[in-house]
Amino acid sequence: MNYSKSPYAAQPWNTITYCECHDNHVLWDKLAISAKDASIAERKEMQKLALSIVLTSQGISFLHAGTEFLRTKKGVENSFESHDSINAIDWSLKTENIEVFKYLRDLISMRKDHPAFRMKSAKEIANHIQFIHTEQKGLIAYLINGEKVNDSWKKILVIFNSNTKQFFGLPNGIWRSRIENSRFIDKNISKLLAEPYSCSILYQE
Repeated sequence: MNYSKSPYAAQPWNTITYCECHDNHVLWDKLAISAKDASIAERKEMQKLALSIVLTSQGISFLHAGTEFLRTKKGVENSFESHDSINAIDWSLKTENIEVFKYLRDLISMRKDHPAFRMKSAKEIANHIQFIHTEQKGLIAYLINGEKVNDSWKKILVIFNSNTKQFFGLPNGIWRSRIENSRFIDKNISKLLAEPYSCSILYQE
């Protein structure tokens, strides 16, 4: 544990952002434990939200193998000595959860296409990301000044909602959606009703 209040990394490339790795539960199994009263559909949205945060964060993104199609280790937390029936990747899950796979595929492409999600210095991050104050529970929103980092999207608005459905008032200007409620949608947008466990990414050119 690091109890220091000082930054633990000097630059974004000193950090690795992830929500699961080889140790402990995989994300899908963890959600089954922590959100046991949620439906399968709700947990899918939770998984997509968690991975959206990873792939829109500055620094190095890390994805555990199979997370893009809801890999499970059947509830085994530490599987280093488990049989292949636990550790092997079940590729049939890709077909079963193809919509999650396609969402992650497109998220990765978006990250590669837009340097605003891959700033090269802590100074750039401090100067060009601004969090929006909101008193709405479970809702986080921030603006990225893409123009300053040579992104084709001049302004980028990122909204995460981990709570129930709620309205989010958009800043002034004409916004276009790239992701609306964890769905890739390309259209102009004047208001956002943030669905539960959702990610939305809007932009201005």
